[in-house]
Amino acid sequence: MKVKASIRSMARKPGSVVVRRRGHTYVINKKNPRWKARQG
Repeated sequence: MKVKASIRSMARKPGSVVVRRRGHTYVINKKNPRWKARQG
């Protein structure tokens, strides 16, 4: 999945998952919930 550079650093963190919902791309991290990001 294409991820913009703005949220790529969050997507590389351990435990993070890239999810696409309703046309937005989210980065969700269960290990550290502060590491969330949204694109679009």
